[in-house]
Amino acid sequence: MEEMQTLFDHFNELMDKGAYIQLKQELNEENAADLAEYFEELSAEKQLFIFRLLTKDMAAEVFSYMDSDTQEHIVHSITDKEVRNIVDEMFLDDTVDFLEEAPANLVKKVLRNTDAETRALINRFLNYPENSAGSLMTIEFVKLRGGMTVDVAMKQIKRTGMDKETIYTCYVIDGQRKLIGVVPLRTLICAKDEELVQDLMEEDVVSVHTTDDQEEVAQIFKKYNWMALPVTDLENRLVGIITVDDIVDVIEQETTEDMEKWQHCCLPTKNI
Repeated sequence: MEEMQTLFDHFNELMDKGAYIQLKQELNEENAADLAEYFEELSAEKQLFIFRLLTKDMAAEVFSYMDSDTQEHIVHSITDKEVRNIVDEMFLDDTVDFLEEAPANLVKKVLRNTDAETRALINRFLNYPENSAGSLMTIEFVKLRGGMTVDVAMKQIKRTGMDKETIYTCYVIDGQRKLIGVVPLRTLICAKDEELVQDLMEEDVVSVHTTDDQEEVAQIFKKYNWMALPVTDLENRLVGIITVDDIVDVIEQETTEDMEKWQHCCLPTKNI
């Protein structure tokens, strides 16, 4: 904690001295989650100034870690072009998380600065029941076809992987987008170029539906200790995945509730 405060004081000193070039360079080399914490210490005016020193990708990542009040202030204060930059760089599930808590005027500002396809996806996410698997999932994952060779699959992962939330597990679909298997990246790396994905994939796939309750999802994560879990619609078409960082808050909340129930039921009460 002392280290963080020393870092924040250093940033403030650079800002006060007008060393903006050095400040910009150092800010963009920092951890995004730490920078989001730094924003909590700043006045509204300085928050906007510092935010505009960040690169597009860093600004979007820092924004995803900010508390809702800071997010709302930033979106309210920046231009439409800057809003588009944030939405373009953010993972869709992070955008949806912000919009679920944002007031209507900010939701409108964000939606009018997205393309038609993204706007349709956001609206679909916002219509999933609260606390459902659909409301937790992300659509940034690696999709492969069973008939692909390993060589083709690896080229696709290299081409699109930077835009995915995870690449360690790849999901195999058929021509109707139905989930037919999963294949770990490690398996692909170790396989021969000419081998087919369908010969390497695991067909026994555990998945959840978009309408499943988040507590059921949390139980599956705890049982299997996975990093990600596929989400399908009622026709078994793959529509997204839930990563462990998306579900960890639910697991912590559930653990706390279970502990409170245990204390209430099992611990002796004092006689008055």
